[in-house]
Amino acid sequence: MSVLLGASSYVVRVAEDPADREACFAVRKEVFVVEQQVPEDLEYDLYDADAVHVLAMREDGLPLGAGRLLYGDAAVAKTGGESGVGSLGRLAVVRAARGLGVGVALVRGIEDAARARGLTAVDLHAQTHALGFYERLGYVAYGPEYPEAGIAHRAMRIALQDLSGT
Repeated sequence: MSVLLGASSYVVRVAEDPADREACFAVRKEVFVVEQQVPEDLEYDLYDADAVHVLAMREDGLPLGAGRLLYGDAAVAKTGGESGVGSLGRLAVVRAARGLGVGVALVRGIEDAARARGLTAVDLHAQTHALGFYERLGYVAYGPEYPEAGIAHRAMRIALQDLSGT
């Protein structure tokens, strides 16, 4: 997916190689570890090895945002949910790209990756300040508020529509 961002464009795609994954991790470090002061040992976990990482990158190679999808046993282990439900997480957009649609494009890219793997829904753990963002995208909050890495969160879910028209 290619999107126009001001005078330049960016692409949202699944991270295909080690350089892409490192770009994803660099965005996460900038947003979560540096800005939000999440301990680095909590930000990176064993799920990163097998997750589908999605990257938003400007045409000049500057990473703008990242997110990941857990599916199968990893999603079940992380969320306690059903095997047909993916887990969207670690969604981060660098400060300079916020408010420009990068987060929306990343969420939709992660949902596309979930559909491609046959998943019927996606769960996430939203920081409470981001509930409105996810609600505008069709996610519904459920369960009580809880702390994760010292930040208030709520669980949310969206049922995925079959975009094939069948």
